[in-house]
Amino acid sequence: MARRPSSPDVPPPDVAERIVDIDVAAEMEASFLEYAYSVIYTRALPDARDGLKPVQRRILFQMSEMGLRPDRPYVKSARVVGDVMGKLHPHGDAAIYDAMVRLAQPFSLRLPLIDGHGNFGSLDDGPAAPRYTEARMAPAATAMTRDLDEDTVDFVPNYDNRLQQPAVLPSAIPNLLVNGASGIAVGMATNMVPHNLVEVVAAARHLIAHPAATLEDLLRFVPGPDLPTGGKIVGLDGVREAYRTGRGQFRTRATARIENVTARRQGIVVTELPYLVGPEKVREKIKEGVQSKRLQGIASFDDHTDRTHGVRLVIEVKSGFHPEAVLEQLYRYTPLEDAFSVNSVVLVEGQPRTLGLRELLQVWVDHRIDVVRRRSEHRLAQRKDRAHLVAGLLVAILDIDEVIQVIRSAEDAETARTRLRQVFDLSEPQAEYILELRLRRLTRFSVLELEAERDRLAAEIAELEEVLGDDQLLRELVSDEMAEVAQTYGTPRRTVLLEHAGGSAVGATAAAAARGRGRAPAAPLEIADTPCWALLSATGLLARTPDAEAPPRPDPAHRARHDVLAGGVLATARGHVGAVTSAGRVVRVPVLDLPALAPAAGAPSLSGGVPLAEVVPLERGERVVGLCALGADAPTLTLATAGGVVKRVASADVPANRDAWEVIGLKPGDEVVGAVEARDDDELVLVSSDASLLRFAASAVRPQGRPAGGMAGIALAAGARVVALAAVPPGTEAQVVTVAGSSSALPGTQAGSAKVTPFAVFPAKGRATGGVRSHRFLRGEDALLLAWVGPAPALAVAAGGQAVDLPGVDVRRDGSGTPLAAPVHAVG
Repeated sequence: MARRPSSPDVPPPDVAERIVDIDVAAEMEASFLEYAYSVIYTRALPDARDGLKPVQRRILFQMSEMGLRPDRPYVKSARVVGDVMGKLHPHGDAAIYDAMVRLAQPFSLRLPLIDGHGNFGSLDDGPAAPRYTEARMAPAATAMTRDLDEDTVDFVPNYDNRLQQPAVLPSAIPNLLVNGASGIAVGMATNMVPHNLVEVVAAARHLIAHPAATLEDLLRFVPGPDLPTGGKIVGLDGVREAYRTGRGQFRTRATARIENVTARRQGIVVTELPYLVGPEKVREKIKEGVQSKRLQGIASFDDHTDRTHGVRLVIEVKSGFHPEAVLEQLYRYTPLEDAFSVNSVVLVEGQPRTLGLRELLQVWVDHRIDVVRRRSEHRLAQRKDRAHLVAGLLVAILDIDEVIQVIRSAEDAETARTRLRQVFDLSEPQAEYILELRLRRLTRFSVLELEAERDRLAAEIAELEEVLGDDQLLRELVSDEMAEVAQTYGTPRRTVLLEHAGGSAVGATAAAAARGRGRAPAAPLEIADTPCWALLSATGLLARTPDAEAPPRPDPAHRARHDVLAGGVLATARGHVGAVTSAGRVVRVPVLDLPALAPAAGAPSLSGGVPLAEVVPLERGERVVGLCALGADAPTLTLATAGGVVKRVASADVPANRDAWEVIGLKPGDEVVGAVEARDDDELVLVSSDASLLRFAASAVRPQGRPAGGMAGIALAAGARVVALAAVPPGTEAQVVTVAGSSSALPGTQAGSAKVTPFAVFPAKGRATGGVRSHRFLRGEDALLLAWVGPAPALAVAAGGQAVDLPGVDVRRDGSGTPLAAPVHAVG
């Protein structure tokens, strides 16, 4: 009960009579529901169409209105925040600036929408104040706001009904899936993971072409998330569950490799961290683990991270400790392995819903179809209006003397307008436009311009009417615009996807044994030095077989992920193999560092393999092109460069006590494109980008020393380069696979056409000749994207490791290819 005021403060009777008694419980319930609805709809959850929360949408819209395009100078962030707060979002400058900062952080968004200049923070530190930073729209943001002025979306009043703002952006980019989202509302929350733009657009285009496509069909294009900070995703069952139901959980791991950090000690070098994990957080957890004796074997921790070279954490391992066991402890007790929970709660027509991958893609596809339809209707109306005015203007110019006489004889503008309509049978807009005509338009050249404009408008009107009248044409236009966006803004995948933690069993066993004995884990000497195969997959994973038995041939009808082998060499479990790089180097790789594949019948699967970056230290731009055996009994290593040079070098020519060495002297601008083991009775095969294939005896290339530069292998046409090298043993039933496409397209965005041809139909020619044509290009094709020669059957995979069907065998040597359903990353 309220305290009764003292007599001097007693309100007048009329004021006391206006006090209304209400039920507190009912008022609290009603007010809380209104607050919850406001938070859900106007603050915390993104719209499924453009993937933006209201504050993010208002920031991008206001920056577009301010003209802060990527080609314009930066402006102070405080100015942007002030305009957004004063015109569209009156909820405080701190909330606006926080949202603006996240849109500019490349470690938070896979495709940043704001180009920030200054300190916009890091994973461990916050950003500078808005008065110190500057910003403008990123190139991708222009695709989000494009066509806003063409009635593509509905506009709604701002908070004081003085201005208009878009209810949703046109969003030519699938922003929700590409950049993810996070937010906490009342009674619900959303947490979505970023993806690769090229993969999402490919899935959306497939959904447009095949509206009945299932989730399994779409997973061929979107194998998993693609995090801004790279790293690895270990275990894809949770990812698939999230794609199916909208909820799931998966583990992310840092990218780490074992290196010699000093002359006598090894260390763990971390180059990529899990999503939203900063170096300082890792440092603190390692410090706590060492102090509590939970982590053993760590001598020091150094953070060499900078803006130029990115993340680089060096964890030095004490002498006598097994680095793999220490790394396994770090994965277990520190954020070097983290869990990410997916909860895809978004707004669909103003209602919060939990959507899977197919539903999210469908909402965006429907939105883009609606945007393009509304834009086409707007353009059609504009062009019809303009064509109407041009038709009236042509009538006036063709009889301009009479028009002038009518206007001069009129007493006022209204009379002139009426008489023009009567005399020349014109409409009101046409008559008004003629009255505003400038005298400089009354030239013969202006007549020609108007006639050309009339014809152009007629063609555009016919094209727009055709698009609006045919739903299939409209969907094809939407699909083509999606492909253009992917080519313009797409980037290669950064995150490695693994079905499970390859090789973790050995490390975990060693670590557990070390904890039980209370001393450093010994080297895994219990693994016998038995013969085995070292294998390289097409997706860049390394593994070894449990014994020397050759890997079984895959069954094309039953293939697992990562089942295409790009190469394999015979070695021993405690021996070494060489990884040949594009820079002409051989890097020594201990076979023991490669996880052993579990014995399995049928097709081999390298999903348990280890990524190349973890065991092969590569320079920027360098890549592994093949494996080679090391030792006196190893076959001769054969190399081919993009410039058409071929070289054979003895694998026994291995420098002692060196981890890497050069095996060919490359000319400036040249690189190694293939490395195979070849004996004298094998045949070498070179395939160039202009579809020339040359086969000749390996004995025609004499072995040379490591410093030599090789000899001429194939005569290349101007602008052509070698794309494939192979060695075919005698009596092998080999196949030639060629995939053609456009050399100007972004890698991974075009499927192209493929042809599978028996190797026997290609005649042998001498070394250093031009070879014979192996593939006739279709319209729009000008180069081979890749080629492969090897034993049948040939199998192809996409970048994520999923199978891609190849056409049947074509016995024509120079026939054209068959269009593919999806881009091919490699053949094996």
